[in-house]
Amino acid sequence: MFILVTIIQMITMVISLYIWIVIIAALISWVRPDPYNPIVQVLYRLTEPVYAYIRRYVPTVIGGVDLAPLIVIFALQFIELLLNNMLRAM
Repeated sequence: MFILVTIIQMITMVISLYIWIVIIAALISWVRPDPYNPIVQVLYRLTEPVYAYIRRYVPTVIGGVDLAPLIVIFALQFIELLLNNMLRAM
């Protein structure tokens, strides 16, 4: 039981970290960053595969604004809430 609780807590921490990565990547994309900057490259490598997966199934560009980061954040928030509710139920 203790191991399961620990695993769920670790997963929720990783989800929270990834949500912040998505937020930072979205904010940086507004200012046209240097694509050769190592930080920008890392953020792109961490977020673009998830965005591409979402874009494959859902049209995310509306009026020139890409909604993929917003969809990712909502989905991760839902998963995190679900895991936290499971944790409380134990």
